[in-house]
Amino acid sequence: MLRTRWLGRVRYQDAHALQRGLFGGDDDWLLLLEHPHVYTLGVRARLEHVLVPPASVGAELVKTDRGGDVTYHGPGQLVGYPIVSLRPLRDDVHRYIRILEDALVASLGRHGVEATAREGLTGVWTREQRKIGSIGIHVSRGVTTHGFAVNVSNDLQPFEWIVPCGIEHCQVSSLTREKGTMQEVGPFARVVTEELASALGRQAIQVDPEHLGLLGKAA
Repeated sequence: MLRTRWLGRVRYQDAHALQRGLFGGDDDWLLLLEHPHVYTLGVRARLEHVLVPPASVGAELVKTDRGGDVTYHGPGQLVGYPIVSLRPLRDDVHRYIRILEDALVASLGRHGVEATAREGLTGVWTREQRKIGSIGIHVSRGVTTHGFAVNVSNDLQPFEWIVPCGIEHCQVSSLTREKGTMQEVGPFARVVTEELASALGRQAIQVDPEHLGLLGKAA
């Protein structure tokens, strides 16, 4: 079973606190949300990859314990945080990352956008080699936190103020840009939920906010 919940727009620090609260429980979770404007630094991030003072463009800067370099989150981007046990995957982290990539590729395909993973680079890319989905995770005691982000209808300009994921000359795209018409985060989130639950071999169950229990503590 994969317990899922759409949280709306949540500050990065609050979502991280909620992940920590759910970590180590008996259930697997998928939290889906948007963040206000924020740049996050992974454990391998280089500060020089942040090209402008984040406050000057209305964004926060947060250090995290996920893998990877610097990335951007903002309104209109779907962020997903699976808190799941890797025991059914025999603790194979690389296989889990491939599952995330495959689920995002399948979800984009259902929206008419051809996408793929790239050898040697984590994430999801369009046919024209523009990055549309990012992945950065943390694993402790065989349980995952952090996760993925897919550009749906968010402003892409904030990516110009960083070196996205530490990749020089990296071009980015969004579902809206690829389709040529405005796309909504909610319908895409539902498709991602279906694809990820299927890829993990779990049944997705929607959970009401009050049943999260820890949400109030995280906010």
